[in-house]
Amino acid sequence: MGMLGLPFLSRLKGFSAKIYVTEVTARLGQLMMEDLVSMHMEFRQFYGPEESTFPSWMNQEELDLRPSALREVVLGKDGADLGSWMPLYSPTEHISREGVVHEIFYTDYRMQSVRKSAHSDVKDCLHKVQTLRYAEEACYNGTLVMKAFSSGLEIGACNWSIHSPKRDIAVISRSIFAPDHAMSFDYRALQGNDIILYSDLSSMDAMEDVEDDDGYSVLSTSSLSALSSTDNNIWEESSKSILSTDDNLEEREKLSYLCSCMTDSLKAGGSVLIAINRLGTLLQLLEQISDSLESLPLKHWTGPDEVPMYVISSVAEELLAYANVIPEWLCEERQEKLFSGDPLFAHVKLIKENKLHIFPSVHSPKLLTNWQEPCIVFCPHWSLRLGPAVHLVHHWLGDPNSLLVLESGLDAELALLPFQPMEIKVLQCSFLSGIKLRKVMPLLNILQPKITLLPEDLRQLIRFTNVNSFLVFHYSENETLRIPSLKGSSELEISTDLAFQFQWRKLKNEDMNITRLKGELYVDHGRHRLLSGSEPAKFAKSRPLLHWGSPDLEILLNMLSNMGINASVEQGMSIGGSEKACVVHVHEPKKALIEIGTTGTVISAADENLASRIFEAIDSSLDGI
Repeated sequence: MGMLGLPFLSRLKGFSAKIYVTEVTARLGQLMMEDLVSMHMEFRQFYGPEESTFPSWMNQEELDLRPSALREVVLGKDGADLGSWMPLYSPTEHISREGVVHEIFYTDYRMQSVRKSAHSDVKDCLHKVQTLRYAEEACYNGTLVMKAFSSGLEIGACNWSIHSPKRDIAVISRSIFAPDHAMSFDYRALQGNDIILYSDLSSMDAMEDVEDDDGYSVLSTSSLSALSSTDNNIWEESSKSILSTDDNLEEREKLSYLCSCMTDSLKAGGSVLIAINRLGTLLQLLEQISDSLESLPLKHWTGPDEVPMYVISSVAEELLAYANVIPEWLCEERQEKLFSGDPLFAHVKLIKENKLHIFPSVHSPKLLTNWQEPCIVFCPHWSLRLGPAVHLVHHWLGDPNSLLVLESGLDAELALLPFQPMEIKVLQCSFLSGIKLRKVMPLLNILQPKITLLPEDLRQLIRFTNVNSFLVFHYSENETLRIPSLKGSSELEISTDLAFQFQWRKLKNEDMNITRLKGELYVDHGRHRLLSGSEPAKFAKSRPLLHWGSPDLEILLNMLSNMGINASVEQGMSIGGSEKACVVHVHEPKKALIEIGTTGTVISAADENLASRIFEAIDSSLDGI
């Protein structure tokens, strides 16, 4: 879903950021963007072009007539969000089956019909994307080395490991440990990072564990001891905790319950409309629904011999075909089907058996010819504002035997507001969409970061104690969080030929030897390298010394006296009207002046030989290389 917002950013003037996504995410995201644009084009064709810059429903007079919930969506709680609305992006170039280039797209709310530019918003966005496979390295600016690892949430979804010279960071978003479709959450690959940036807020949707006195669902860590590198028992217990199959069984039970509700509607003569946006859930539903229909006893069935299933979307054919050719991005059970010669997902078999029918739009002539009720329809858009779902909700809204299936997270009351009054049954389903709260601490015990960054919203849900082996900080939106530095310095690789040129010098007041280096600094894949420059070694040795600090006056006067130079000190003399300096007057053998300031020391003498001898005395009293 995050891919749908990228064109809004990438088309902004001056946008130059690098975008990294997995190969599958890029392809699925492109199909989703194209489908969104296609649905909006159909919307324009149905309602016609607008005459003003903004649609009529965004005028204040029109908004005043709308329900308060809708006005809040448009204007925001403080009424300041109207100006943040943006026109939808334009599509990529699309060739139809007949070979005709579709040339109509829109650039703003005027919905102009113009010839399609080859540099559309979606196409430009995809040109700025660098795709990666799981565990493949990508180096940004020579400093940051990034890798993507499976999060298990969806096919191609990932978490990130970012390595830099100063610290290593793992970014954990919504993840599922052992999904039934996508590759499992590869949490082991995130071990050894200094910082964990945890951004999974899915646990906010369903409070778990024990209620405390404040009414919060709290997971206490007082009973969880810190994990040491030698305590294998705790590590094993944490692994068992996060890899338990309870979540999988719960999800399968949800799907089974959903299928039972659907078969009840079908037996009553109603149809089922499923407006769910998650690809993995759709693929699993297709499998389980087909099994439920096959096991349905005929004596309880009064409808046709077979209930047709339809998938209506402009990209459905490409999407389903693509899902069956990416085994390396799927879970082990799906990959094993490849070696046994079976399809990765059941929709391939359903299409061959004419049980599943795919059409690009609800107005497709072939769909109108094939249409049969009762039926099961999968189609976008989950918002019920665009696409085939709008037409089909209108078609069945008066049928109390039909069923509309929505996903949680959607404000169903607001989404269904334009269709009221309605008699169709509505079932809103909540599917696993992240790490459950009880598994957060076992996961952190395994990963063992030095610092963990958690959203502020989780502060009351997970209470940490001093038994934890890592620091915990909470971050909030639009606020800068400063975290302690984990490394005081960076490693520098020095070439061998440059190392042979070292000229060590011992510091006067410290037990330390230092040397001066000159070379060419390279930063590549997070590593700093110093290589020999083009300057010949004989010139490098003749470079003047660099000094720092201020001379100790007592030591300086003694050195000058030993060299036969008579001098005295005048304290606190003003230089330039502001800076205070010490001035050393040289009386014999000739007149000279030494001005010692906070930023430098100046020798003034008419005799060049005397000036050189004074410099030698100052050089001997200072550290320099």
